[in-house]
Amino acid sequence: MTNPIVAELVLRTAEKHGVPKAVAHELLADSRPCLHLVSFQDLTPAQQQQARPAARTGGLPCLPDGVDWPDGHEPLVLTIDCAALPHDALDIELPRDGSLLFFTEIEYEPESSVILHVPAGVRTAQRSAAYELNGEPEQVRVYQPDVLYPVPGLTVSPDWRDAPVTSAFLDSDANRDDILDDFEEAVRTAAAGGASHGVAVQLGGYSTPWQSAPDEGDLVLLAQIHGQSIDLNVYTQTLVVGTREDIAARRYEALEFEQQV
Repeated sequence: MTNPIVAELVLRTAEKHGVPKAVAHELLADSRPCLHLVSFQDLTPAQQQQARPAARTGGLPCLPDGVDWPDGHEPLVLTIDCAALPHDALDIELPRDGSLLFFTEIEYEPESSVILHVPAGVRTAQRSAAYELNGEPEQVRVYQPDVLYPVPGLTVSPDWRDAPVTSAFLDSDANRDDILDDFEEAVRTAAAGGASHGVAVQLGGYSTPWQSAPDEGDLVLLAQIHGQSIDLNVYTQTLVVGTREDIAARRYEALEFEQQV
C-alpha cells in the first residue's frame, strides 16, 4: 500500500514537471522505499538540527566474547545501529535492535564477505586489526570512521517506463525522455528531503547499479555501498542482495555480495 505522504509528494512533483497524474501513479506502483545513510554535511540545515546517528563507516569492530574477526580478515566497512533506524521505513525486515557489521573488501574483488548481527545487551570488546598469517604479522585494512545519518528515500524500478501510460507518453514526443529523467531525479531529491545522497550507503529499495542489476527475480537489495562513502579514493560499488526470507530470518551467510567498478 502506497504511503499517502509519498503519493502526495510524487503527484506534486509530477505537476511541477508537466507529467500526467497517470504517469506519476505508474512510477509509484513501481517504486520501493529505501534509507540513505549519509554524512552530516550531506544533510540539509533543517535535517542537521534533528539528526540522530545510525551507522558508522570503517573503524574497528566490537564483537561478543568468543567471536573474532571473520576468517577472511576482510575490512570492516559499515556498522549499523539497528535501533536508530526509522522503524517501518523499509519493505524488507531488518533487526529492530543490536548492530549489523559488514566485512568486505571494497578496493579489490573480495574473496569472502561477512555480515554479523550483534544482539543488543551482549557484552562486546573491540578487536585488534593485527593478526598472524603463516607465522608472519599482518594487519587488516582499517578505514577512517565516519558517522552516518539515516534519510528516508524512494527508488524506482528501471523498468517502470515500460508501463502502458508512461510508454505512450514517451512515444508521443521525443523530448519526453528528458522530462521523465528530470521528474525521477526531482522525486528522489524530494523524497530525501533535499539531502545529498549520490555517494552514500543505501539500505533497501531498488539498486542503482553501474552494470547489471543483481536484485532481480527473488533477490532484493539489502545494501548498496559506494566505495567513496568509505574512502574518497575508492571508486567501486558493493551490492548485497538476497531473498526477503533470508534477510528477515537473518541468514546473512546466504546473501550475495557483488562488486562493480
